[in-house]
Amino acid sequence: MSTSAHGARELDLGAFDAITAAVGSGAGLPEVVRAAARALDASIVVSDRAGNVLAVSVASPADEQAILTGREGVQHVELRIADQPVGLLRLRGREEPDPLALRLVTTIVAAEVERLRAPETASAEAAGEVLRAILRRELSGPAVAVAAAEAGLTLGATPSMLVVRVHAHVPGDDGRRARVTALVERGARAVVAQAVAAPSERQELPGEELLVLLPDGGEDAADRAAQSVHRELRAGLAGHSCTIGRSRPCAEPGDLPRAAGEALLAANVAEGDAERPILAFEETGAYRLLLPAMAEDPAELQRFYAETVEPLVAYDEQYETDLVTTVATFLDADGNVAGTAQRLFTHRHTVRYRLERVRELSGLDVGSTDGREKLSLGLKAMRVLGIAHRGGPATEAGAAAGRVPRGR
Repeated sequence: MSTSAHGARELDLGAFDAITAAVGSGAGLPEVVRAAARALDASIVVSDRAGNVLAVSVASPADEQAILTGREGVQHVELRIADQPVGLLRLRGREEPDPLALRLVTTIVAAEVERLRAPETASAEAAGEVLRAILRRELSGPAVAVAAAEAGLTLGATPSMLVVRVHAHVPGDDGRRARVTALVERGARAVVAQAVAAPSERQELPGEELLVLLPDGGEDAADRAAQSVHRELRAGLAGHSCTIGRSRPCAEPGDLPRAAGEALLAANVAEGDAERPILAFEETGAYRLLLPAMAEDPAELQRFYAETVEPLVAYDEQYETDLVTTVATFLDADGNVAGTAQRLFTHRHTVRYRLERVRELSGLDVGSTDGREKLSLGLKAMRVLGIAHRGGPATEAGAAAGRVPRGR
């Protein structure tokens, strides 16, 4: 390479013969980096996303230390594949490298780093498939341990599960899922070293939902892991909220489908409760009674919801009213209209009007024990099923200022 008028070393394609030869022969990342260092006439250190050094080509140990500690004159270039970060290239040379030469080198080195990660990525994908199969209850009994072993997962004596939901309240980018997964796994592994996280890939859900397998550690470790995940997400994702459901520990690997259902139920119950972003299955109260229905016959649970609360949800969504919130508050207030009005900061007449509308839409009268019981169970079914409720303030009475009905 020669030097241009502005001081950067100009591109000499001949200097790249050694790099392409190293790639073509399969010599590996260290040889590729050595050839790249010669082509750029610079010292180079390449690390992965976690900061682990993968390859080095330097003049001396002191030179390597100077690069790693970020001394003056060290350039940092992020290695990316398809807009996804795979590592970092640090270099220090006597002269500034030609931009095109540097771009070619980083592209080649990034591809080699990604190739090194391929077995790890394949293993992560296999682990994710196992976690998703456990959630869908496609695996049970001894088959769970067999599938886990085939995916490279080591299960201890007391495995457990977390379900983590992350909702963005700010515009995002295409790399958000990978960033969320990395933060969740980092938080879990700070407590349980072999923890694994994977997206649930349930497309019907807003935001990101991740499954976390904690291979061992018992209830205390699971609780600390959930807290650690929550801290990582809060620190690493501004403008986001998260909900975490935690299962009970399993007595054996074959119980993991049950644990996944418990974590999912806890996450559904905790959804939208800012005061309890982390909820253990044991803390779900009466909702626990509906877990068998959710696991064994979700269609029946869906039917019960449809017969009780769904008309109210649909009305709230269309007209931006608060019928569902009013019913829930009325039940929490032990059926007291004045107490309900006080909690909702509205007038007693407004509460009575809404409750009458509830009776008209659902056929259930909150003045009767049977009506209150069915509405209470319908609300629980709604949360267990993970159905989001979108209501909102509207002009009383009649909510004529609400959304225009669909289809008009």
